[in-house]
Amino acid sequence: MKKNSCMLLLIGIFGLGFACRNNNDKPLVTTNSKPVYSHGEKLKSEVTEIRKFLGKFPKYNSDFAFFLDMKIGSGKNRFFIYDLKDSKLLDKGLVGHGSGSGTGITGKLKFSNVKDSNPSSLGKYAIGGSYSGRFGKAYKLYGLDKTNSNAFDRNIVLHKYADVPFEEQENPICNSLGCPMVNEKFFGVMEKLIDNSKKKIILVMYY
Repeated sequence: MKKNSCMLLLIGIFGLGFACRNNNDKPLVTTNSKPVYSHGEKLKSEVTEIRKFLGKFPKYNSDFAFFLDMKIGSGKNRFFIYDLKDSKLLDKGLVGHGSGSGTGITGKLKFSNVKDSNPSSLGKYAIGGSYSGRFGKAYKLYGLDKTNSNAFDRNIVLHKYADVPFEEQENPICNSLGCPMVNEKFFGVMEKLIDNSKKKIILVMYY
C-alpha cells in the first residue's frame, strides 16, 4: 500500500509538472499601457462634439469651425480650419500659446482661466468682432465654458504676429500672453472666413 501510494504521489507531481509545460498553454499577460494618442481621431471626436453643440445653438456658424490641438508642439501645424458642412479640412497653420502654459517639460502644457496668469485656456470660444490693436487687426474672443469664461476680461483675442513663422519647424515658436497667435499669412485665410460669416464662428482649444 505504501509503495502504491508513493507511485500515485509521484504521478500526481510529474503530471502537474508536465501540465505546466504544455506548449498550448499561454500565460495571460496584462499591461497597463495607455492608448496611443491620435491627433486625427481626436480631431474627429472634437468635430462630433461641436456638431452636437451647434445643433443646440443655431445662432453660431454651422458651416465652419476652428480647432486648436494643443497636444501638438507649437512648431507644428495645430490650428485647423474645418469645413463642417462637407466634412473636410480646409487649412492648417501654426499657433502660439500663452507663456504661462509652459511647464519646463517638453510636450507638456498647463492651462488656466485666471486673470494675469498668461496661460492659454481650453474650451469653446465664439469669435466676435474685429478691432485694431497692438498687433493690427484682431478678433475678440468670448469664452463659452467654465475653463475659459474669463477670456474677454483677460483680453484674450485672436491675432497675428510677425514673428510667428508660416512653415513648420522643429523648434517651438514664440509665446503670447494667453492669446491664440498666428502667422500673418494664415491670419488672412481666417480673416476672409470670419468677415464673410453672418454668424459667429466657434473656435475650440483642446488638449
